[in-house]
Parts: sequence; C-alpha cells; structure tokens
Amino acid sequence: MLKKNDILDVTIEDMGSEGEGVAKADGYALFIKDALKGDKVRVKVMKMSKNYGYARVEEILEPSPDRVKPVCKEARRCGGCQIQEMSYDAQLLFKQNKVKNNLIRIGKLNDVEVFPTIGMDNPYNYRNKAQFPVGTDKDGNIVMGFYAGRTHSIIPCDDCAIGVAENKEILEIIKEYMVKNNVKPYDEVSGTGLVRHILIRKGFKTGEIMVCIIINGDRLTATEELVSKLLLVSGMTSISYNINKEKTNRILGEKVINLYGEGYITDYIGDVKFKISPLSFYQVNPVQTEKLYGKALEYAGLTGDETVWDLYCGVGTISLFLAKNAKKVYGVEIVPAAIEDAKENAHINAIENSEFFVGKAEEVFPEHYKKYGEKADVIVVDPPRKGCDEALLKTIVEMAPKRLVYVSCDSATLARDLKILVENGFTVEKVQPVDMFPHSGHVETVACLQRVDM
Repeated sequence: MLKKNDILDVTIEDMGSEGEGVAKADGYALFIKDALKGDKVRVKVMKMSKNYGYARVEEILEPSPDRVKPVCKEARRCGGCQIQEMSYDAQLLFKQNKVKNNLIRIGKLNDVEVFPTIGMDNPYNYRNKAQFPVGTDKDGNIVMGFYAGRTHSIIPCDDCAIGVAENKEILEIIKEYMVKNNVKPYDEVSGTGLVRHILIRKGFKTGEIMVCIIINGDRLTATEELVSKLLLVSGMTSISYNINKEKTNRILGEKVINLYGEGYITDYIGDVKFKISPLSFYQVNPVQTEKLYGKALEYAGLTGDETVWDLYCGVGTISLFLAKNAKKVYGVEIVPAAIEDAKENAHINAIENSEFFVGKAEEVFPEHYKKYGEKADVIVVDPPRKGCDEALLKTIVEMAPKRLVYVSCDSATLARDLKILVENGFTVEKVQPVDMFPHSGHVETVACLQRVDM
C-alpha cells in the first residue's frame, strides 16, 4: 500500500494540464512536478488523497528524449516556467494535445480538428512586462526576483530568460539606490518597509521603457537621483511610483505619482497604436498577440460590411484590430477604466467606426438590439479564465450571429462553453492553439464557430 514519504521508481506515462508528469504506481496516479513524459525517475511521495497523489523528483534515472538543459538556472525553483526543461517542439505538441484532450473530455467534441500550436521563432525574452517582488534574504540583503511556485518566497532573479534584457540593468540601479538611501524592502508578514514591487514594461516596436515602483507609503526619497540613473537606460520613457498600502496580494494600488515622462509608453499590435500606463492591461507577448489576433481576424471572415460585437473587449485591443475590416465594431467591458483606455486608443488611431460601452455584455448587447434593431454578423469573445457567463452564452444563442470567434486563455472552460454552443445551433469549424507563454503550461486558443442553419 502506497503511503506518504515512500521512495519509488516510476516511468512518466503522460503530462498533466499544468505541465507536471503523471505516473502510475499500482494503478494509483501520481502527479510529479519537473518530470516529463518518457522520464524514468526516483520520486518521494509528498501528499496523498483517495484517488491520486503528488510526488517530488529525487533523481532522474533515465531522461526523456524531450528533456533539455534549461536556459535559466532557476527554472525548477521559480514559479514562472513550469516546462522549460522540455524541448520547444515537445512543448508545442503538449499544448496542442492539452486543447484537444479538453475538447474531447469536457466538450464531448470528438471530431474537431485542433491545428498544431503556433509557436515562436525565439521562445525567450518575449515578455514585455515583468513585476518583480522585492524583499530580503536570510542575511538581510535586498533581493528582487520571482516567487517560487505556490509560495511568496522570493527566488533572486534579475536576468529572467523570458524577460527583456533591460530588466537586469534597471533592477541593479534600483537596488543600488535603495542601499545608498536606506530604502527598506516591504515585509509581507509585518507590513513594514517601503518598496514592494518593481514593474517594468517595454514597447517592443517602439523601444520605449516604463518603470513603476510600487511602495507601501506616500512617497519615495531622493527621486531626482533615481530618475537620473534610470535615464541612462536606453529607451527610458516613463518613470513613476504607485502607492499600495493595503495588506493584500494585489500588486498595484490606484494612485500613480509621475516622476518622468507623460505617464505612459506606446506600442503597436499590427499597425494599431496603444498607450500603456502602469495600470493598463496589455498583452505581455506582442509577437504572439499579433499572430493570435491575426487568426481571430481570419476566422471572423470580414469583408467590410459586417457589424461586429466584441464582448469582454478590455482596452479594445481585438476591437481595434478588427475595425479596419468591418463596417462597425462595438465593444463591451464591465471595467470603466478599460473602456476609457479603449476610447483613447480608438482616438489616437483615428478609428471612427468603433463604439464602446461599460456594462455586462449580456445586458448591453440585447438592450442595444432592442433599441436600434441592429444584429451582430460576427461576435468575438475573449473572456477571463473562468470562461463566458452563462447568461452571455444564452444571449449569443438568441442573437444568432453568422460567426462566433472565441479567444480563450483556458481550454477547459473553452471546451465547456463550446459544448453549450454546439448544443444550441453552432458548429465548431476550426480550433487553433497559440503559444503565448512559452515554457509555461498555459496556452491561448482561438476557435471559429458557425451557425448550423447559415
């Protein structure tokens, strides 16, 4: 009988949804972090439930053919890259299979073809945004890096393999400034200390860089000195600090104090320009975002005569990407600040055939139809991880668009929602995974649906 702390040798037979290896021991499933399909490993059982358990790799006895040496020395400890030890070709196949398996298991969609995952030519240094927690090590030295998986223990890392090269230089400048001016890092337990996080963003097409220091207080000292040093970094465009005095896991507070620049940077997706402030949402992998939105545009099948509704439109990224090929695009988002950003982004791109509404899509969309009688030819949804609201799915079915483009960051909730839509008059035509987050277990997916009676 298997029990906690047992040591055993197993062969990894499959991969779990988050990139963990799966082995069987006397018919009992074990989920094993840092193990790959094809590995033969010695493991220690750490936790058990009735039907499955968790184990830790003690030794790799025989590596999988897909195992590679990770670029980052902290790949196993850091919570950011779950599968950096897997070859990139194997990562893309893993993500394709993850989408396919969820469609079959959850959506009961056995006959839908899932295309090979669209990957990157260079799956490193792709993130245009990083948020580094700041703390101290056991000797009291300032550390900046990332949290270890499922903890708030900081793994020192100033040169992340998936971040931009400028991160290292910026963190060194801020650390030197903190030491010289006796600026203390924040302590989560006591709630004392000042500097909580460092937010860095870069416009990949513009080269513009933003630094925002999140503090547990009302002001930073010696800011002129800090700004002068940061301005030595090529591309530095915006420097600010953000006030967050709450004892919370939320990184950013509401108030931003500008120290240098206009308070934002700019970047492009395709030929659409976006203003990005410290509080703005913006996709973190612009190279793959362009591929994802390009696929959404292809699936929308626009000729210039269509009315498009973009539900969960956020700051209007997909809306504005589609607007140049549509007659009219309407965006709906429940967050007022996001809609203000969407309107501003439409203005700076001189896009006049878009309109944005604050509210619940399942309320705004039918209300507009009742008032103006204007139906949607195409609906685009890009919901949060939890998927579409049930009332919204019902509204989509009632509004009966010719085509529906579903962009998803969670293939499990995608499969659940597609099942409902297929049961109510839609057919799934195409499903395309896109690797937005190389070396992690996450995958974005865009699906094209058609009304059966069209």
